[in-house]
Amino acid sequence: MNCLELLSKAKKLMDEEKPKFWELIAELENIEVEERILGAIEENVHIKGKLFLGRGSVIKSGTRIEGNVYIGENCTIGPNAYLRGNVLIANNCRVANSEVKNSIILSHTNVPHFSYVGDSIIGERVNIGAGAKIANLRFDNDSVKVDFFGSRIDSGRRKLGALIKSDTKIGINACINCGVIIGKNCLVFPSVFVRRSIKDNSCVER
Repeated sequence: MNCLELLSKAKKLMDEEKPKFWELIAELENIEVEERILGAIEENVHIKGKLFLGRGSVIKSGTRIEGNVYIGENCTIGPNAYLRGNVLIANNCRVANSEVKNSIILSHTNVPHFSYVGDSIIGERVNIGAGAKIANLRFDNDSVKVDFFGSRIDSGRRKLGALIKSDTKIGINACINCGVIIGKNCLVFPSVFVRRSIKDNSCVER
């Protein structure tokens, strides 16, 4: 699967009422990354796998990359970021000292400090507050069931995080349950535990 095609598919998911985002995560595991460095890589960056780095992007010192990773244009990764598995990051994104595993991040989105994004799809212009975490594994190791606002569908996947749609803001230290969908233009307040899916234009407080 071509990286740009997969990013385009992820963008279309943002407008679907019942997006089967786990199918896109499965496709992500088979992406083909063209090894090409058009941006800058600082010293003390460790790369184990294939990397495409777009123009104007920089990978800062202390960052570790394990897997097949596509990073678009004008992105800042690190310092001390950890990207593992297959990861797609679109243009104009920032991932600081956070961990991103097997996920897709669309353009103009920030994952700044001490956050974890695993097996998830994050829309455009999303901000993940410092310390926010997305769970991707059930306590009982059973397959993750996706919450479609009351009805649940078995994804068939042991590891699956969340779908966060565009223009949503996640507060610091928020925790997001596996199999959750957070709609467009939502506000999730700091330290909130999101157990169930949230519809567009919602505000979630304690």
